[in-house]
Amino acid sequence: MPENNKTIQYLLKHLIDYIAAFGLTIILSPLLLLLSGIVYFTLGGPVFFRQIRSGKNKQPFLLYKFRTMKNNPPGKELSDFERLTPLGSFLRKSSLDELPQLINVLKGEISLVGPRPLLPEYDTLYNNQQKKRLLMRPGITGWAQINGRNSLPWREKFNLDVWYIDHWSLLLDCKILFLTLIKVFTTNGINAGQNITMDKFKGNE
Repeated sequence: MPENNKTIQYLLKHLIDYIAAFGLTIILSPLLLLLSGIVYFTLGGPVFFRQIRSGKNKQPFLLYKFRTMKNNPPGKELSDFERLTPLGSFLRKSSLDELPQLINVLKGEISLVGPRPLLPEYDTLYNNQQKKRLLMRPGITGWAQINGRNSLPWREKFNLDVWYIDHWSLLLDCKILFLTLIKVFTTNGINAGQNITMDKFKGNE
């Protein structure tokens, strides 16, 4: 793709992100308020799970999700599987826990489509090829998410992220968004076994 054309497409991508996130936030505001109330009365405060993640060029930002797990009881460390609530399981399976990330899109920290934002501690563990995933804004959904999500090993997910970076286009983003809607209804690959979430990435060796 010619460089000028690619620059224009990037600008269009960011404009589409903002317009779509703004519109979705308005349209889904009753649902967001309802889910916030349900989470609060089920799990208590805070309503949102917040965690520092790495954005484009390793810029840290605070990612938002709806809480899906109860807190550890005093003096006891429970597994994610034990902490996950029935409500949390539903939110994860339906991907409704991801909706607060529209705030991150509006703030320009993430895109609708891109490599998933991961922990900053991983930044120094990527090999030279995997570092390419940091060249674009991360996304709510991405190429790896529609091709296996949490069921994939880290290296395979990173390979898919890099493929996306190398082949990115607005048409590819549209394809990913469409396939994401299908994935939401199938719920394949959401949890990584009994741990619910992926094991931490510890490097390539």
